[in-house]
Amino acid sequence: MNYKTIPIKTEYIQPGEGYDKLVKNIASSCHDNDYVIISETPISTAEGNLLDENEYKPGFLAYLLTELWSKYLWGYILCPLLGYKQRTIKNLRRMPPEARNHKQLILEEYGLKYALQPTAEAGVDLSNVPGQYVSPLPTNPSVSARTIKKEIKQITGKDVHIIIIDTDATYTFHDKKFTTLPQSINSIHNGTGVFGYILRRFSEKLGPTILASTIDCDTGKLIKLGNIAEKCQIDNSENFFETIYNMKSVFNTDYDNITTNMLNTVTHIPCVIIRFE
Repeated sequence: MNYKTIPIKTEYIQPGEGYDKLVKNIASSCHDNDYVIISETPISTAEGNLLDENEYKPGFLAYLLTELWSKYLWGYILCPLLGYKQRTIKNLRRMPPEARNHKQLILEEYGLKYALQPTAEAGVDLSNVPGQYVSPLPTNPSVSARTIKKEIKQITGKDVHIIIIDTDATYTFHDKKFTTLPQSINSIHNGTGVFGYILRRFSEKLGPTILASTIDCDTGKLIKLGNIAEKCQIDNSENFFETIYNMKSVFNTDYDNITTNMLNTVTHIPCVIIRFE
């Protein structure tokens, strides 16, 4: 079946500003029965669901997990041994001192199971947010998806399917789908933390994790839609901030100096419409 992808471009969605900007841009392009695939970070940002890492003072365990565990054990031994990407290895080896605050945040908000992950802990996103703020997963992505669907219906009279995804992947091992994230739809086993982080090296990567969907359909189909949307975002973005290091490179400054004004200077693609023809 043929399909069309429509990248929805917006200005930077400000923390706590709500869904208006996102909904308005979707409403101007959507048709009945379109699939609207939305990334998790703009949802959390719009809802004001950000945390300031400056408020987390690293203790001894955070130092140990950042320096000895993540930077050296994973960066120099485990990641090369397990065949992780060179980009991941390089990023771990050049981990800045501010990472200690991040690790403390993970310990306090999510616990040791996630803090033991050297990267991508609990899906907390450091990119596409200003300063030392980070974006956790949406508090209740199912409610977020239903709310956005309802607002689009009210504006346009059109019925669309909302799917919220996270780039942290879903994997399959012996026909069981899992993610390291603490949240996902019911058909994906979540909350595996560091255990899933290790297991994924022996598993098949399927695609982005589905956090919520307003349409009840096969999980494999939802993940395929997520893959299509991610490719569209990358293909249509001048600056695709997959990691904080991409963001630092574009703005040529340390990540804690990045402001909302800087983020406003680039075009963002928080979601993609997929239309089957």
